[in-house]
This record gives sequence, C-alpha cells and structure tokens, in this order.
Amino acid sequence: MNGLAFLIPVALALSLGGLAAFFWSMRDGQYDDLDGAAYRILIEDDEA
Repeated sequence: MNGLAFLIPVALALSLGGLAAFFWSMRDGQYDDLDGAAYRILIEDDEA
C-alpha cells in the first residue's frame, strides 16, 4: 500500500509532464511541416 501511495503521484506527474511537453511542441510549431523534411533529404545541394 505504501508503494502505491508513492507510485500513483509519480505516474500522474510524469503523464502531466509529457502532456505539457506535447502541448509546448504543438504551440512551438514542431508538427507544422511533416513532409518538408522528407523531401529535403532528396534535394541535392550544389555547393561549389
């Protein structure tokens, strides 16, 4: 029982931290251009 009293708040804190990180990345524009990175790897840069 003492283990549950410790693990439940830890699990809730970790899940809220993950949710906060997800919303922060959404607000920061991390997922705006999902296809751009996939196409950029195919474009050859001509560097002289």
